[in-house]
Amino acid sequence: MLDYVDLEADLAEEERLIRDTAREFVADRVKPSVGEWFESGEFPEHLIEEMGDLGFYAPNLEGYGSANVSERAYGLLMQELEAGDSGIRSMASVQGALVMYPIHAFGTAAQKDRWLPALGQGDAVGCFGLTEPEHGSDPASMETRAEVDGDGYLLTGTKTWITNAPIADLAIVWARDVSAEGQPVRGFLVETDADGVTVSEIDGKLSMRASSTGEISMDDAYVPPENVLDVTGMKGPLSCLTQARYGIAWGAVGAARDCFETAREYATDREQFDRPIAGFQLQQEKLTEMATQVTTAQLLAHRLADLKERGDLRPQQVSMAKRNNVRMARKQAAVAREILGGNGITTDYSPMRHLANMETVYTYEGTHDIHSLIVGEDLTGLAAFE
Repeated sequence: MLDYVDLEADLAEEERLIRDTAREFVADRVKPSVGEWFESGEFPEHLIEEMGDLGFYAPNLEGYGSANVSERAYGLLMQELEAGDSGIRSMASVQGALVMYPIHAFGTAAQKDRWLPALGQGDAVGCFGLTEPEHGSDPASMETRAEVDGDGYLLTGTKTWITNAPIADLAIVWARDVSAEGQPVRGFLVETDADGVTVSEIDGKLSMRASSTGEISMDDAYVPPENVLDVTGMKGPLSCLTQARYGIAWGAVGAARDCFETAREYATDREQFDRPIAGFQLQQEKLTEMATQVTTAQLLAHRLADLKERGDLRPQQVSMAKRNNVRMARKQAAVAREILGGNGITTDYSPMRHLANMETVYTYEGTHDIHSLIVGEDLTGLAAFE
């Protein structure tokens, strides 16, 4: 696999093991069938428990069955899963960074005991409800409301574009506590089979087709007091997004690397004018630029791992990496498709599928433009949002 500046030569033994385990899983269990899943719009639910058995859900957390691996090891895991498909990485990323992480960070001991082992093993599936039909890039304007009812809360509102929602047992829902002064945002553990909760699947997707995506509607859905997270304000959901965006920055590298490997193999095998097309200057320029862009993104991801491991990683740095690496993957997937010619539009080859998926990854968990403004404010001290 492409590692042009030998970054992986410095991996620890555990990091190599996790990388190799995920790479083997993708090669054996994902790549042979992912084209069919993408074409049929099907998420491979049969892999959920297997991924849990392999420790793919939040292995960088401590306790409750999680392995507490390094942040680089977690990044490598996301990279290898997305080399298979963005839908596979998204499922694991949501389960770990957006569901297990907030329970681990803001949950009570009882909440952790009940949910973290089950989620980590894949015996339960979680989703993260922040985006609303009218509020995507501006989640602080959310309209979902929570109103005190006895010791608990009644939740009313709709969350949309929620990965894992149709297959989830638990939703982390963020809502405004209208019973409290200032109506602060709070986090709630909402069981999807509770009264007043309706989950529907979003159909007709042209991207992320091998992913389960849905909408969650709540109409006076009762949440008992033991299902309220101990966090108020937007720092709750935004801290979760920082965790997830870190994984996305690594995952995009995996998708782009897979596009490069596919294009290189095709170009060295495909003959035109009595020689492999990889022998022509135009194709070599494309492959060279692809390798350079993937390598640059790898360097950025590995640097983020160093910062995260020592506790110095800032959200703005994650925004830069998410912005850069996803844009890179989006562009290089298109170049790889060019090299494959007409054959590249079929499900037999991965670049067109990665290209379609990157249109979603480019948008979700902060659009490219929003991350530009986050970094811009950090560089200038001037907020363009206001």
